[in-house]
Amino acid sequence: MGETKRQRQRRGSAPRLAWRDVTGILLLDKPAGVSSNTALQHARRLFGAAKAGHTGALDPLATGLLPICFGEATKIAGLLLGSRKAYLTEALLGVTTDSADADGEVVERRAVPPLDEATIEQALATLRGRIRQVPPIYSALKRDGEPLYRIARRGETVDIPERDAEVFRFELIAREGDRLRLLVECGSGTYVRSLVRDLGERLGCGAHVTVLRRLWIDPFEAPTMLTIEALEALAATGGHAALDAQLLSIGDGLRGHPVVDLDADASLRLRQGQAIALGHGARAGLCLVRGPDGSALALAECGDDGVLRTLRGFNTSAVAEPSVAV
Repeated sequence: MGETKRQRQRRGSAPRLAWRDVTGILLLDKPAGVSSNTALQHARRLFGAAKAGHTGALDPLATGLLPICFGEATKIAGLLLGSRKAYLTEALLGVTTDSADADGEVVERRAVPPLDEATIEQALATLRGRIRQVPPIYSALKRDGEPLYRIARRGETVDIPERDAEVFRFELIAREGDRLRLLVECGSGTYVRSLVRDLGERLGCGAHVTVLRRLWIDPFEAPTMLTIEALEALAATGGHAALDAQLLSIGDGLRGHPVVDLDADASLRLRQGQAIALGHGARAGLCLVRGPDGSALALAECGDDGVLRTLRGFNTSAVAEPSVAV
């Protein structure tokens, strides 16, 4: 008797991936030409991670640091998303595009006036500190729950209001003709494409981003990033064990926050949802709570009354925190 259609389909289908529980933070070097979600899903499949999320999308054109949180580490992704960041970017003067980067359509070409470093510095200075900027129309910001880039692709006009942004550094690194190499350090929600677009307007000729690389995100200020190719090689030679050895711990992601170490009794009470009285000498604010074995128990907040209350509990194994140097 011959095979049924269902049997043939089942025989020809790829084996189903078995997802597993894995916790940690991967510092991925995102390649150009792919979305952050595509890069995330590729890494997730390599690790076989049941749960994963990234901490702030990069444009498809952009490369560089994309922290990916697996498992329990996804509970601190919001903190990383709001952290200080640094970028290296290249601006092409004289050309503006609808997306403010090289992936967009050219909307205007203008002659580049004679510019010396003093003139460029004067324009850069106006874009440092607390500023207001209009995000690019091709962005992941949403209107009525829909990303702006989808609205823009339909040809609809969208009025985008100005937003607050904070720029700590915006410096000229090098110049080659009409191309400026720039260093940016900024807070969450700042668009480098908008900075470059606005710089071009201040210089009287327009500009757009041709290269964008994210260098670091606080607290990973000197990150050792791994490319997709490096992860694939590790998976091929060492499997999940080799991949897991590259993950940073939850404690690494909370570096810079105070650490509160609890004994076994207090750890148990905290896991049961009870508040823990530390006393009035305790430092108020967010903190990482660790158990007697050094494992991360929770992201918590100590109030002015010296009482520790859990914000996010972690279901992690007994691994010392932090476990990997960054």
